[in-house]
Parts: sequence; structure tokens; C-alpha cells
Amino acid sequence: MSDRRFRITTAFQRHVANPLTRLLPFQTLLETTGRVSGRPRRTPLGGKRVGDSFWLVSEFGTRSQYVRNIQADPRVRVRIGGRWHHGTARLLPDDDPFARLRTLPKGNSAAVKMLGTRLLTIRVDLTD
Repeated sequence: MSDRRFRITTAFQRHVANPLTRLLPFQTLLETTGRVSGRPRRTPLGGKRVGDSFWLVSEFGTRSQYVRNIQADPRVRVRIGGRWHHGTARLLPDDDPFARLRTLPKGNSAAVKMLGTRLLTIRVDLTD
């Protein structure tokens, strides 16, 4: 079931949800560098800025394309509240993603818990 859920969810996100939500001016976006193409890849997501860090939880862990891009190059940009910030992303497999989701925006956290199969916490250390 988890493979089927992964395929359905990622296809919907890639072809329907992401193209639409990327257009919203205040949608939070994570910009990674494509590990094969070298081109910027922008992914709408939920999370929360806490001080000089931005926290998020990936619902499919290292199966998510943006996580694979982070593994290849952790330098990222995050658009928060319409403003871009540079940072370095860090995968935190030892962090409790369910506890982390309780500290993040409720709507996105509920979707991640409902759809996710391999939750993974990510922290972006912002540099500006």
C-alpha cells in the first residue's frame, strides 16, 4: 500500500497541486538544485521558521525528489512570507518527526501524517 500511496500522492503533487500552489505569492517554497539537471527546482511545502532555522517534515523521506536533491547539494533557498532566504538543509533522521509535526502548522502537518509513509525531519539553517 505504501508504494501505491507514494505513486498516487507524488503524481498528484507533481502534476496538479505543485504547479498551482507555486503560483501563490505567499506559499512557502523550497528551492533545491536538481541533482541531474543542475536547474533550480521549487517545491511548495509547509513548515515553520524558528529563529534562524526553518523546520519541515518530508512525508516520503529520501524517496522525495527534493530530499534527494538536498543529499546531492544541501545549499537551498526558502521563500517564507514572500521573501527568499538562503540556507543549508540538514536531514535529521534521529529527530522524532511526529513530535516535530506537533510544532509545525496544523493543516500541513495533518496532510503529512495522513499521506506520509517515511517521515523525515529537515532543518534549514538560514544564512540571511
